[in-house]
Amino acid sequence: MPIVITGANGKLGSLVIRKLLQHVSAKGIIACVRQREKAAQFAELGIEVRECDYDDPDTIGQALQGASKLLLISGSNPEDTIRMRQHAHVIEEAKKAKVEHLLYTSFAFADSGKNSMTHMHLAAEHAIKASGIPYTFLRNALYSDFVGALGLDAAIAQGELVVPPGEWIFNTVTRDDLAAGIAEVLSGPDHQRKTYELTASSTWNFTQLTEVLSEKAGKKVSLRYDPEIRNWLYGFLRTIDTSSTSADLAKLIGRPTAALKESILPFLN
Repeated sequence: MPIVITGANGKLGSLVIRKLLQHVSAKGIIACVRQREKAAQFAELGIEVRECDYDDPDTIGQALQGASKLLLISGSNPEDTIRMRQHAHVIEEAKKAKVEHLLYTSFAFADSGKNSMTHMHLAAEHAIKASGIPYTFLRNALYSDFVGALGLDAAIAQGELVVPPGEWIFNTVTRDDLAAGIAEVLSGPDHQRKTYELTASSTWNFTQLTEVLSEKAGKKVSLRYDPEIRNWLYGFLRTIDTSSTSADLAKLIGRPTAALKESILPFLN
């Protein structure tokens, strides 16, 4: 019985498939995408490709035929109400298709969140539980990618990283670590009706970030707090739990998660 991966063309989905191939054969995977023509890389690996549009229940139902496990990767639409509707489509079709195990990429410590995004994930979790399908919730922490919005190259050039005042602590993870952990759950037994908080093994702060930047630059990069900074990102960060940690991901992948230096190198010139 195959494992179906939705959103397979996305950054996380494609990584999950690459990691999953280390555990199961290509014949045991179905890659679901919105546009088949953009999924040639999967077909070349011997993976069946099916069309699956979260807005079109008919394509979802056809894509899930014969599925044993389904990884529902949360939609990327910026409107959370639309994402809720899309997820409801997938959950309903999964129940019709008699999917045996539904895994959903939620958000780490969503219960502590104070924005519509975390509420949307909790609503999806509730809908999955209500469906009666055996589930696993993969609560992903904030991607380490977010550092790309902090102007790190400019900070190195100017010799200082400027951020708003506050006690900023982060439990971010790389997509590569997340994909490895998710692949372990998809390919292993005994994960039903469990919730995994997939965060970094340890947290980091802006002081540690400037230390890494200083090492990279070969010169001192200092940290300065400026209350006049106006950036939507910091407002968003204050509405989610970025400081709590869990050992779940490290246990799944059998090693500590990527360190700060390793995580941010892709975002530095």
